[in-house]
Amino acid sequence: MHTHIVAAAEQGNLLIPSVPDLVWGTFAFVVILVLFIWKVLPRLNQLLDDRSKAIEGRIDEAKHAREEAERVLKQYQEQLAEARTEAGRIRDQAREDGKRIIAELREQAQTEADRVTAQARAQIEAERASAVQSLRAEVGSLAIDLASGVIGEHLADDKNATALVDRFLAELDLDQAPGATSPGASR
Repeated sequence: MHTHIVAAAEQGNLLIPSVPDLVWGTFAFVVILVLFIWKVLPRLNQLLDDRSKAIEGRIDEAKHAREEAERVLKQYQEQLAEARTEAGRIRDQAREDGKRIIAELREQAQTEADRVTAQARAQIEAERASAVQSLRAEVGSLAIDLASGVIGEHLADDKNATALVDRFLAELDLDQAPGATSPGASR
């Protein structure tokens, strides 16, 4: 190998090729260039065009997807606004219903309280009347017993004594009535 380098050095400069090498090199380059332009370059252009179309298609799909997403988002926001409005209306209706129910319950409670109060007053009046009747009978019995003790006779069976006690209690009622004059004041 060393001998080839030395032989080439004797023939001329190693960095400058000979003319036949230049012709064959240029011919090979032109053939490769023609094959590249004729076979490889169209395929490469086709691949680049396909890739470009695919990218454009994806961009269009992304654009459509974005538009669809924006439309869906807008629709969702409208539905959300409608739902909030409906919820507010339902809340207001519930408040009104609650106020109405509370008013009805208060009215029912007041009616029930009035009924219970009236019933209690009637019961108290009945018990009062019963107590007055019982007291009259007791006072009459005591008065007859007292009179019997004073007179020394037994007056319990006497109808006149009973009539006298009733008249005395009636006069006592008249004296207690407002604006009534006492029987002793007229005498």
